[in-house]
Amino acid sequence: MPKTENTEIAEKDLDQGESLLAKLALEAELADYSPVKGCMVIRPYGYAIWELIQSTLDKMIKDTGHQNAYFPLFIPESFLQKEKEHVEGFAPECAVVTYGGGKELEEKLVIRPTSETIINHMFSKWIQSYRDLPMLINQWANIVRWEMRTRLFLRTTEFLWQEGHTAHVTKEEAEEETLKMLNVYKTLSETILAIPVMDGIKTENQRFAGAVTTYCIEGLMKDGKSLQMGTSHYLGQNFAKAFDTKFQDQNGQLQHVHQTSWGVSTRLIGAVIMTHHDEKGLKLPPKIAPVQIVIVPIYKEQPDKEMVLDKCKEILNNLSKDFRVKIDDREQLSPGWKFNFWEMKGVPIRINLGPKDISNNVVEIVRRDTGEKLKNVQQKGLNEYLLKLSTEIQENLFRQASEYLNKNTFTVTDQKEFTEKMKSGGYLICFWCGNENCEEILKQKTKATIRCIPFKLPVDQIQEEGYCISCNKKAKEKVIFAKAY
Repeated sequence: MPKTENTEIAEKDLDQGESLLAKLALEAELADYSPVKGCMVIRPYGYAIWELIQSTLDKMIKDTGHQNAYFPLFIPESFLQKEKEHVEGFAPECAVVTYGGGKELEEKLVIRPTSETIINHMFSKWIQSYRDLPMLINQWANIVRWEMRTRLFLRTTEFLWQEGHTAHVTKEEAEEETLKMLNVYKTLSETILAIPVMDGIKTENQRFAGAVTTYCIEGLMKDGKSLQMGTSHYLGQNFAKAFDTKFQDQNGQLQHVHQTSWGVSTRLIGAVIMTHHDEKGLKLPPKIAPVQIVIVPIYKEQPDKEMVLDKCKEILNNLSKDFRVKIDDREQLSPGWKFNFWEMKGVPIRINLGPKDISNNVVEIVRRDTGEKLKNVQQKGLNEYLLKLSTEIQENLFRQASEYLNKNTFTVTDQKEFTEKMKSGGYLICFWCGNENCEEILKQKTKATIRCIPFKLPVDQIQEEGYCISCNKKAKEKVIFAKAY
């Protein structure tokens, strides 16, 4: 991995999993460190992954009735002061502009850490009647949060995301919206990113600042840590009351709207890296791979060169109808070097093609997910063969990740077992009495926190009541503990 002064500073306190993430992100050319500490440069290959995630999710969001809009990067500081819990939650992370246009600003401007406040200001202007509801808005934007401990893709000072903001007539409609969008995120993670997730409710201690309820999806990474991959918040009427966002109901009475907000970010790329990799590099799910198939021409004699390259181009033209495909025809590099290069970048399928293959009308195919070599695959019907194979690879990556999740999810009943299991990471399912102090005690001992109160548990783990893992008092709620980023 190339080293710079900034890289050295950023990596000095990384643990093993985070160091691996940095190594893969840099070597696979997904990102690089910015000269501004805590920020990252997303390189073209990494940005192409984000574009594929973005375009897929954007369609899913629009299919649920939302429209895209854009709101300013700068938020008047007074806006954040209107919702007490919100400003207290975000104040330590805010970057504030005090000087502009050659003079001190009359009012400080906060660079958006999230957009609930400025969007509510606009909602209060746009919403007059129940006929204006529901208002379903989504924004693709950048966010700035002044993080103290930053990691490529997982936690950076600036990152890219989408944030949905909606307003509704009733609490029931808003809560339905919140869960609907959480399910969209779960579907994206499992069917597109090939990452199984635990979905559930955040505890009061972990919920979004200003929300009534926060729901989440959590993924278990290969280093045994949990990653919060997406959140969806029922905001109640907290922001509506702060910004006086009202509507006239069917009886002519003024009511405050009920609201939601929800978002995912470029952290999803970090989740893909940490879920799908081996000692050779990345293993990208075909659905988000910028290059789904790479063709490597193989020849020793110069007379074979033109014949092999011509056939490679012919195959590329045919495959381009169904795949994102590339020929690596760089002459100065050996086939072996190219194999290693594209394996590092996680390309799902590699086609090797030499003179003998051409004479026999076949190709050799190598799967990135398993490393299996499929020899003498007929060129005729190659598109159909590879479409089926691509689906198999996508499903296999999800299956591998699911097996890891299941293997590293445990039910524990006492603190000694909890402490011992948490040394190697994973998800620990146990009873909790609901007291925040009990969570804090375990956090101090093991660095583990409650990731969520899960919606659904395996049948063999369903139990009406038990004893709190921390204080041993009777409890009726099971939670998932894990170390997290």
